[in-house]
Parts: sequence; C-alpha cells; structure tokens
Amino acid sequence: MSETSRTLPRLVVETTRVDDIRLLVPLLDSRHPLLWMRKGEGMAGAGEALRLEFSGENRFVDACETWREVARLARVTDPLQAPGTGLVAFGAFAFSATSGLISTLIVPEIVIGKRAGVYWITRITALSESGVPLAPPLPMPAARPLGAEYRLSLLPGQVKPDDYRASVEAAVSRIAAGELNKVVLARDLVGHLPAEADLRRTLTDLALGYPDCWTFAVDGLIGSSPETLVRVDHGTVSARVLAGTISRGRDAEADHDAAISLATSSKDLDEHRFAVASVVQSLQPHTRTLITSEIPFTLKLPNLWHLASDAEGILSDGSTSLDLIAALHPTAAVAGAPTATALAVIDELEPFDRGRYAGPVGWVGADGDGEWAVALRCAQIAENGDITAYAGAGIVAESDPERELIETKMKFRPIVEAFG
Repeated sequence: MSETSRTLPRLVVETTRVDDIRLLVPLLDSRHPLLWMRKGEGMAGAGEALRLEFSGENRFVDACETWREVARLARVTDPLQAPGTGLVAFGAFAFSATSGLISTLIVPEIVIGKRAGVYWITRITALSESGVPLAPPLPMPAARPLGAEYRLSLLPGQVKPDDYRASVEAAVSRIAAGELNKVVLARDLVGHLPAEADLRRTLTDLALGYPDCWTFAVDGLIGSSPETLVRVDHGTVSARVLAGTISRGRDAEADHDAAISLATSSKDLDEHRFAVASVVQSLQPHTRTLITSEIPFTLKLPNLWHLASDAEGILSDGSTSLDLIAALHPTAAVAGAPTATALAVIDELEPFDRGRYAGPVGWVGADGDGEWAVALRCAQIAENGDITAYAGAGIVAESDPERELIETKMKFRPIVEAFG
C-alpha cells in the first residue's frame, strides 16, 4: 500500500435518483456554499467528507495523482452513471505557483444534483482504517428562505485607476520593444461582508443575471464565469475561449454596431488569436482530432460582448479533466503570450497575489470526467468576511490605457452588482 493510500480515508459513495428538485441555491450553506450551476442545472454540495489541499508548481500533478488514489479506494454505488453523479469533488486552484492561497479539492458529504431532467442525491461517507465512519451522517439539506438583504460597496484595492493606467502603459512599452505579444493585467476591488450576510443572495443574483455562465462557489470563491476552460465527458473534450471585449450598446442599433465593431477590431482579433493558439497548442497532444471555430463569433452577455471560439476533440491518451487543466493553465486569455514572459511581466506589474482569480474552478468525477471554468467575474471571501474581487484585460500593442480600464469596469459589473 502506498503512503498516499495509507493517509487517505476510504469513501463510501451512494447515488440515488429522486423526484424533482426545484432550486439548488436555497439548499446551500449561507456562509460556506458549494455550488456549480448553469441555466439552473448543476450540483449543490453540503459538508466536507474529504478536503485535499495542494500548492506550488506541482499542485495540478499532485491533485491528479491524489484524486486517482481517492477514486481507487472508494466504494461507489451509482446506478445513474451521469455527469456529476457518483463520487465528485468541487475544486478551485490558485493562478500562480507562488500564490499564498491553497488550491483545493472538496468532496462534500452530500451532493444534490439536477441535469437534463434527471435529479439525484449522493451521500459520501469517509471511513477510518477500521471501517468506522469518521463523522456522524449529515442531515439532508432543506430549502430555507434567503437571509436579509444587504448592500455593500467594493472599492479600489491595491491597484487604483491611475496605477492601472500606468501598468498598461508599461506593458505596451514592453510589447513595442518586442519582449512579448500580449499580457493580461488585472486590478482589484475590496470590501467586507456583514457578519450575518447570506451569500446565497449574491449567488442568486449572479445565477439570475448571468444564466449562461457557470455560477460557482468553492471554498469562499464565488462568481459567474463565461469561459469554459475544459469539459471532459466519456472521451470527448471541449473548451470555449474568450478574448476580446466591448460593452453592450444602449439600444438595439447601438448594440448591433458594438458587436460589429468588436468582430472587426484588429486589436481584439489579435488578442483572441493568441488565446486560441495557446488552447490548441495545449490540447493537441492529447487528442486524435481537434476542431476549432474558423473565425471567432460574438458572444452576447447581459453587460458586454466577447469574441469567442469553441474547440472540440476526441481524447487519445486517457487524460482526465485534471490532467487537461494542468496542460491548459494558464492560457493566453488570462496570462498572455509567450506564457513564461507574460507571467514574469504580471509578477512585475501586479502588486498583489491573484489567489484563485483566473485559475481553474469546477468539479471532477471518479472517472476523471468533469467541467472546469476559468475563475472570472469572481471574488474571494476570507473567513473574516474580507472580500477581494478581480478583473483584468488583455494588453496588446494597440491597447489604450483608458479603454483597458473601462474594460475592467465592465468585467467587475457582475460581482459589484451582486453584492451592491
């Protein structure tokens, strides 16, 4: 028996099909929610049967190896065999290998799920070496009314608007000098959550306002991301790349003009091209075939337009979703190109630790299938209630500091409005 298998508990997992589950968010813990949802479908978690933590350069590789061992040891009863049933872990990974924030996989004690008209409950029990449950069974979550409304402001953190403009100017100079082609620079907003605040209110606002995005809550990281980093399902792999942004128009005509402007913008098309190339380069070694959009399409969200491209393929090497987030992260959409140079420039020009912002967030199943998004339009909430939100913009040779600042304001809008 390996050292890992001696230290990991054995999990007993049982999935049961149930009748209609109306809403997931009311079932969540008000202060420590676990959620993965889009268009009202997904999974809500309660409790922690197992918590795995990783850090450093090998955080993804360590997570892959440990999860394989967890799955090998588990005894799983899953008559449904659908995405999200059986053994699952919710995960959130730090953007940087040097981050002070831990990357984690959390196996809930209870998972309540709904997808394509199928509803289920999974109970997961951790056993000691002698086969005794490590904790008493968790009561089944019941839907509860949302707590009192609250409104709070998020204000500039370490990077003030003038600081951000100066960073963009510095990045453009480095690009003009030929050091790199693109770099993504972020800034932060901060606030504080009231003592009795119910985070389900924030998640409800995000889910209702951005139904086509992945609304997530994992270990204090909450948000609604439009960007699918990778999805693995029975040997198929898919991803959605977003890079290039413009604000929605005030009326139908202005909105149409905005979409056309984005689709024909050489600056945004260049930014998008770098992002697509990085995803293709990372996925190709793992696929027999990989099909990507010939030209990007405009993706409409409630507050902005994105340039988007989809990639789909057939896996050829048995890679899991954790293997692929290790291969993909960080993409040019959240770091830049070339990657190593962009990361060095980010470290130089950003005065803060990104934490899990722009890192992978999602879930993985026992077979390695899963869904992972890029943690965007998000905020990290500390145990003491401190909130830090992040938003960034891709800087290329044609970037204008004021325009990039405005782009970050647009990207902050979902999380700012959900809290305020």
